Amino acid sequence: MQQLSEQEQIRREKLSAIRKAGINPYPADLFPVDHTTTDIKENFEDGKKVVIAGRLMSRRIQGKASFAELQDSKGRIQVYFNRDEICIGEDKSKYNDFYKKWLDIGDFIGIEGELFKTQVGEMTVMVKDFHLLSKSIRPLPLPKTDKEGNVHDGFNDPEQRYRQRYADLAVNPKVKEIFVKRTRLFNAMRNFFNEKGYFEVETPILQSIPGGAAARPFVTHHNALDIPLYLRIANELYLKRLIVGGFDGVYEFSKNFRNEGMDRTHNPEFTAMEIYVAYKDYNWMMEFTEKLLEHCAIAVNGTTEATFGEHKIDFKAPYKRLTMTDAIKEYTGFDITGKSEKELYDAAKGMGIEVDDTMGKGKLIDEIFGEKCEGNFIQPTFITDYPKEMSPLCKEHRENPELTERFELMVCGKEIANAYSELNDPIDQRERFEEQLKLSEKGDDEAMFIDNDFLRSLEYGMPPTSGLGIGMDRLIMFLTNKQSIQEVLFFPQMKPEKKAVELNEDEKAVYKLLKADEIFELNEIKEKSGLSNKKWDKSLKGLRKHKMIEVFKEDDDMKIKIS
Repeated sequence: MQQLSEQEQIRREKLSAIRKAGINPYPADLFPVDHTTTDIKENFEDGKKVVIAGRLMSRRIQGKASFAELQDSKGRIQVYFNRDEICIGEDKSKYNDFYKKWLDIGDFIGIEGELFKTQVGEMTVMVKDFHLLSKSIRPLPLPKTDKEGNVHDGFNDPEQRYRQRYADLAVNPKVKEIFVKRTRLFNAMRNFFNEKGYFEVETPILQSIPGGAAARPFVTHHNALDIPLYLRIANELYLKRLIVGGFDGVYEFSKNFRNEGMDRTHNPEFTAMEIYVAYKDYNWMMEFTEKLLEHCAIAVNGTTEATFGEHKIDFKAPYKRLTMTDAIKEYTGFDITGKSEKELYDAAKGMGIEVDDTMGKGKLIDEIFGEKCEGNFIQPTFITDYPKEMSPLCKEHRENPELTERFELMVCGKEIANAYSELNDPIDQRERFEEQLKLSEKGDDEAMFIDNDFLRSLEYGMPPTSGLGIGMDRLIMFLTNKQSIQEVLFFPQMKPEKKAVELNEDEKAVYKLLKADEIFELNEIKEKSGLSNKKWDKSLKGLRKHKMIEVFKEDDDMKIKIS
């Protein structure tokens, strides 16, 4: 049975009172909104009649009058409730009971009113009538401000914010701006492609073969067909099939899924944009990418410059270009040219890089570059001409058969774009896939599958083509100065939520003194808690029973930390 807090119980009692008064707390009727808070502020006219709706976010009741704040999708505005304006006749219950007693912060209400300015010049809506549109039965986690203006109890715990994004957006209005900018980015990129005549398409998410990238897939089962299916790890091979079919340029914003680790820059479900253009090569695509990102940065922030952590970055074209071989040579002194798998393995191990026997030449080079070079590229930099073993879908370099015509764009030590002169030789492509199969048999669970239908499409002939993929989540992180991918996803993947545990006041006091990921002296926390020996022992026993803390011995001292 759900355990209700005191506030939740009170709100349910108010809900019952509203229903007993014959008022529907969740009406189905359309409410005829004709203004937003932004409309009012930008086109203010004294005495103008408006109809607005939103959440009640604060109020100051003073007898028969009350100032409050209403929040809609655009922002907040002050509203003024006056008993005699709302209740024209003798019956004052709509103000005295409905407004003062039954409404709560967080309720959605609709207001009909007139605009005026207060004595201090604040734009305000004089309420002539109001309607309850949705009753909130759980209090919003609103921050509290003391007399000195200090904010307390803000809703800023990352795990709670990501898990309850609906509450985060309601009480932290600045969070919404991240997602407004995210939409601006998608629109800017889409417009850039559409103006050039490229065609937006959709490709399958459930695939019989997870191709187009080196990654571990999620697997499911199709009951009717009795076959395994995979969630898409990339859409590359399907988009290339469309180039075979006669499209000159196709692109897709795709949800991809990779059954791999989670960290500040990786989520199992992420959004990528891939575009393929016929009769182009990777040199053309580098210039195209520069122009695209310059355009997008301006569309999102009004400037090509962006701040990311301690770095100021500039997306204005052109960008520096450096081959992967030269980058590794510059930062390690090691030349990968012509080296065997064993030489690369020994070199990586000698650099202190963790390697294992399942790694082929491509993965070893990738590890060396990732560990020793990536972090040095702060400003947008094209790393070009990757070894063939790293790029099984990429065309052989026209001047060096050991390399491919590929680039990755690095920003602040992270890859945000990957592009090729696409491999369109079906025999060469089959041989590359077979090499990947050998890696898979060796134990590399990220090696690519052989997609025979894709090979068949190449046999019909694919024109020279260049393709580009951009990690949209990572790009918006750079454009909004967010260090964690969870900040730019409405609903990031989370660990299962721990079952709510009811603690008594003493247990809560002890738990509050402990900070996540820190270890404390047991006696230090006991002293800070101010509890008697009996209450302390009881609180510790309760927290350990709920598996919320760990008490252990270290260096002959008793320590405590959150589990």
